[in-house]
Amino acid sequence: MKVDVHAVNFTVDKKLVDFIQERMDKLEKFYDRVVSADVFLKVERTSDKENKAVEIKINVPGDDFLVKKQCKTFEEAVELSAESLERVLVKRKEKIRAHI
Repeated sequence: MKVDVHAVNFTVDKKLVDFIQERMDKLEKFYDRVVSADVFLKVERTSDKENKAVEIKINVPGDDFLVKKQCKTFEEAVELSAESLERVLVKRKEKIRAHI
């Protein structure tokens, strides 16, 4: 799967990009028709400790799914977003199977 990582107003290190790529590749186990993913990383300017925001948009034929999470670390936010996307993709796969 093609994964584009976009860091808003900061530079992202290679370790985080590799972690995101690895986690997004795991989504293909749940639904094999995922075309690409766009991951947006943002640091919110708030006094709150949970200021790391992650938006993941995945493209599948006929649909786009968008998940937003905000946590203390980018890794935690990516993990929670990926878990949400897993549930969405499983529902989509079951829905398609029901129509066949």
